[in-house]
Amino acid sequence: MTDTAHRAIRSYVLRMGRLTSGQQRAFDEGWPRYGLLHSDGPLDYPQVFGREAPRVLEIGFGMGQSFVEMAAAAPETDFIGIEVHRPGVGKMLHTMAEAGVDNIRVYCHDAVEVLRDCIASGSLDTLQIFFPDPWHKKRHHKRRLIQPAFTADLVGYLKPEGKLHLATDWESYAQQMLEVLTATPGLENTAADGLYTPRPAHRPLTKFEQRGERLGHGVWDLVFTRTAD
Repeated sequence: MTDTAHRAIRSYVLRMGRLTSGQQRAFDEGWPRYGLLHSDGPLDYPQVFGREAPRVLEIGFGMGQSFVEMAAAAPETDFIGIEVHRPGVGKMLHTMAEAGVDNIRVYCHDAVEVLRDCIASGSLDTLQIFFPDPWHKKRHHKRRLIQPAFTADLVGYLKPEGKLHLATDWESYAQQMLEVLTATPGLENTAADGLYTPRPAHRPLTKFEQRGERLGHGVWDLVFTRTAD
């Protein structure tokens, strides 16, 4: 059996980086209230959030600015973020505190393991992945997160008619995403077949994206829904 067959899917690229003093302080202050542990196993949503509400899970929120904006704009919704890099988690907790946002809980762990061990089947209204690593060199495309086996698993975490929302600023990756999602059983394109979705108003523009737009770079959104069982 080849090494490729043994390689587990990872939702991240390991990058070294130290927290700034502000990020560390925000992490230390915010984690006891908002942090979730993979080792705690299946997530009890009413216990964690203190209510029953629509649920959005984001894989890889980076530094968390747009994630916090989305949560602030939808206080009636519960948001779960997964980010493996502690500086990003620290920055996101800092932004939450500044904005007075309380409807986010966060894992600092690999998303594949969190989904497998902590998230119940059919429990999410939306699952979103924005600007995952494009692995732009052709020989590295096999390392991209959005692959048939992974998206097939993602479908199971969505409620019937729940949404899978992806976005990328790499056209070749957008094409791959469209092909993979179109071929994934149980998913249906909310746009016409073969088309991308205009950026939904609830997904804020990031500073990186705004800069890209000024330089003429494209961004492609894909919104697919889980078909009713």
